[in-house]
Amino acid sequence: MTAERAHDIVVFGATGFTGRLTAEYLAAHAPSDCRWALAGRNRTKLEAVRARLSEINPDCEKLPLLHADASDPASLREVAANTRVVITTVGPYMTYGEPLVAACAETGTDYLDLTGEPEFADLMYVRYQAKAVASGARIIHACGFDSVPHDLGAYFTVRQLPHDRPIHVDGFVRGGGQPSGGTLASALDILSRTTQTRDAAKQRKKIEPTPSGRRARAVAGKPRRDEIARSWVVPLPTIDPQIVARSARTLDVYGPDFTYSHYAAIKRLPVLAGGAIGVGALAGLAQIGPLRERLSSLRKPGEGPSEEQRSKSWFTVRFHGTAGDAEVVTEVSGGDPGYGETSKMLAESALCLAFDDLPERAGQLTPAAAMGDALIDRLRRAGIRFEVLAGKPVNPPSRQVTLG
Repeated sequence: MTAERAHDIVVFGATGFTGRLTAEYLAAHAPSDCRWALAGRNRTKLEAVRARLSEINPDCEKLPLLHADASDPASLREVAANTRVVITTVGPYMTYGEPLVAACAETGTDYLDLTGEPEFADLMYVRYQAKAVASGARIIHACGFDSVPHDLGAYFTVRQLPHDRPIHVDGFVRGGGQPSGGTLASALDILSRTTQTRDAAKQRKKIEPTPSGRRARAVAGKPRRDEIARSWVVPLPTIDPQIVARSARTLDVYGPDFTYSHYAAIKRLPVLAGGAIGVGALAGLAQIGPLRERLSSLRKPGEGPSEEQRSKSWFTVRFHGTAGDAEVVTEVSGGDPGYGETSKMLAESALCLAFDDLPERAGQLTPAAAMGDALIDRLRRAGIRFEVLAGKPVNPPSRQVTLG
């Protein structure tokens, strides 16, 4: 059904900072037979983006521009009904995201976003999982730095281990980069809604099935000095461990009893202490409406780091996996996590859904459960590294390096 639609991929939010970068990536890398379009509420701004894209690829001069407004559900349904895969970068998603999820679940359209908002993902499951399964839509949240490197990295790690015994994986995140206005707004929104986030998680838990004869869960770790990470590590309460655990509940490759712990890795203890104090202070300020608005105004939506700043940004996620006496250390790494690599991950996810041979699944899915090896292959070709650093993997990758 979706193969007959007018567009393979639509980017909703292309006039925003990350949306523009995603559109630029597609302009440079989408295959010539990919039928894609831009969608938004301001045609003048869309025309300006299209003009920029035509400098990258002259074929973009005729790129279709579609009207879509988060406050106009009918416009979103029209876009969804004529598209195979919709990308949305319009956040915070708790504020703007639900109407598009509803439209895609109803019309059987695949949906991708960048949300790091657990409340949003949980509520969308509660409200639209049944509709998406019935229509065949794949609803995939967290397709940027939240949570592709962590989700696919944990999947890549367990693929190197035996699957007939309990598996534990630790993920250690390091990186450097600067936030955009949209990212800052989303982070403040998450910090201000801790009670609502817990309530949404409880609603989901009541209706979400659990695997039969297997267990998979995220477990809180303890702050410590870790030799694998070569850093001080502290539990990192992002959406990422939840996404990893959901992948593990879907796929048997994670073994009979899988646990995952997620950490920030910081080289120097004073920096770790200062960061913890700063996050605590930010969380406190986010509870106060006027102060939260003042913090949000420090960087407006649509604004972000310069190309020069992004070129100096980087990330690594190191994984330590154990299964009985088997052990492996892997790493996923790349450039600017929040924007350069995030737009690459999002665009390649859309191309993967549109053109690759994938498992027949529907409903709310994780990147690993929906795309797995196909997306890892795409990201490797695009320059993001998936490497085995140490251990004797069951399924050796094409390139293995020694942990020195």
